[in-house]
Amino acid sequence: MCGIAGAIGADKERVVERMSAAMVHRGPDGYGNYHDLGISLAHRRLSIIDLEGGQQPISNETNTLQLVCNGEIYNSPELRGRLIARGHKFKTSSDVEVILHLYEEYGTDCVKHLRGMFALAVWDSKAQTLFLARDHLGQKPLFFYRNGSEFLFASEIKSILASGVVEPEMDLEGLWHYISLRFMPDRYTLFQRIQKLPAATFLLLQDGELNIEQYWSLDFRDKIPNDEKAIEEGLDAMLRETVQLHLLSDVRVGAFLSGGIDSTIIASMMATLSKDRVPTFSIGVDEQGFNELSYSRMVAEKYNLESHERLVKADLIHLMPAMIYHLDEPADPFAVGVYLVSQVAREVVKVALSGDGADESFAGYDRYAGQKVVDWYCLLPRWLRERVMQKIIARIPESFGYKSLAQKARWVQNMSFFSHGERYAESMSFLRFTQQAKQNLFTEHAKQQIGDYNSLDKILTYFSASNVDELVDRMLYTDLMTRIPDHNMVIGDRMSMAHSLEVRSPFVDHKLVEYAASIPGDIKLNGTKLKYILRRVAARYLPKQLVTRKKQGFGFPLGIWMRAELRGFLQKLFKESRMVEHGIFDRNYMNKIVDEHLSGKVDHNYRLWILLNLEFWHRLNFEGETIDSMREYTQRLMAK
Repeated sequence: MCGIAGAIGADKERVVERMSAAMVHRGPDGYGNYHDLGISLAHRRLSIIDLEGGQQPISNETNTLQLVCNGEIYNSPELRGRLIARGHKFKTSSDVEVILHLYEEYGTDCVKHLRGMFALAVWDSKAQTLFLARDHLGQKPLFFYRNGSEFLFASEIKSILASGVVEPEMDLEGLWHYISLRFMPDRYTLFQRIQKLPAATFLLLQDGELNIEQYWSLDFRDKIPNDEKAIEEGLDAMLRETVQLHLLSDVRVGAFLSGGIDSTIIASMMATLSKDRVPTFSIGVDEQGFNELSYSRMVAEKYNLESHERLVKADLIHLMPAMIYHLDEPADPFAVGVYLVSQVAREVVKVALSGDGADESFAGYDRYAGQKVVDWYCLLPRWLRERVMQKIIARIPESFGYKSLAQKARWVQNMSFFSHGERYAESMSFLRFTQQAKQNLFTEHAKQQIGDYNSLDKILTYFSASNVDELVDRMLYTDLMTRIPDHNMVIGDRMSMAHSLEVRSPFVDHKLVEYAASIPGDIKLNGTKLKYILRRVAARYLPKQLVTRKKQGFGFPLGIWMRAELRGFLQKLFKESRMVEHGIFDRNYMNKIVDEHLSGKVDHNYRLWILLNLEFWHRLNFEGETIDSMREYTQRLMAK
């Protein structure tokens, strides 16, 4: 795991040094650079494989190609053998050196041979071409900026902003989509002129021409026979092979261990595949009454794991500045758990495996089964739902708890007036800002600057795709193409790298994802039974009570906190809202949201969390505030 950066244009050597310095947290073990007349490259190293000889940039045999790469290539031993047989000579034992020789053999198609997580750059000094690429599901990040003859790329946005070439300006289209979707879709960031290279995509810059192409896609139509026993056997074997590949390392590899089946099945397989005791890392949080340590202990005891447990203080408000700084965008509450467990793990290991990505391939979220509940509810005539049920549901008192009855009932009621892809797209923004809510939140001046207007299209593009047939698969495909690269992997990468920890996610291996896509939908979501086939595999490794327990997400009682200890803080923060001052959000509508929540009328905690985060994000990126100064600012607001 590392950080990479590159610059083409004036003063490129000094520019790339500044860019590299901004992400030392991604690679504290070493620094390397390369300069020639065309480009400057930089690499920050977190040494995992070939500890002595794996420094980057790495060149090919003739020194005409230079590589910088962030990530791990899990099938590199196999690729190395094949390339040596074809006459290639290797300088290092590094896993990523295979990319150089694959590029010599296959050009831009080299990425089709890789199994792993990566964001890479190859500079061809002879042809004066730059090749950039990201892995299949976007586990590793890559951003770029272009203005005439100037071109910059880096692992993090803050690195590009540190170049001195780009002045930060807010991208209102990116913001418009973010507050509906909870993630930045496809190419968007929150900064004008700084773009994200999408997952499974490469970029080729040659003779001033920029070419961007997608090199991989997922197809759900080619299904294996609907034989539960055979599929269970096949999934077990595929998952074990994938976990084995993810153990490639010259340093110890640990695992995150919660009480859910995703991380526990990974840790259990690691234990059966490893000769040494596997270090695992679990956290408990007293503040939220949420503690899964008793379940993680079951697995730790069963497999004699080297268990590291810690009760941590989930002080969200004071952690926010650091999380937003590392994310370069608002921090989802889910990020807190990853941030804290990464902090614990880094004290012992440099690499940890996680269970991220299982829900999106094997149907683990309530909303997947919820679509069927809405279908049943739609058996009631529309007039009855509109005239009678609407009034009844409106009278359900709001508890402000996680997935409250009032919230669930309103969700079902609202979704019943949509169907197919529109329903799923609306469900993604229901708790945040729908298209109508954004019309009220944004000022007329701000809306006039937005061209790409319909956030729902970012969902419908995938839900309505021709390479998917079943409803379950349409939902999974949509999430795999959006939430995984643009939300889950963003959090996993930035929150772990904030502590210089490499996190690997076997469930996001593209070969495993392809296998999951071939499984019939009713074996992934069996009636309303979530993750049906994965639970059957898990039953081979885990205690029964862990396999059968309901999914419990990592959450906090934000709605309750905002009406109690954070009440005054919110009121004071929004009174001096930068988003209002700069003419982006309407003050009256913001005040309406705050008042409705504080009075107990409507639970707006998801919306208020986004608005709160944006205020912090703005101060960090446009007002010169630092993590420390923002913590002090928070303390002042809390104390008044």
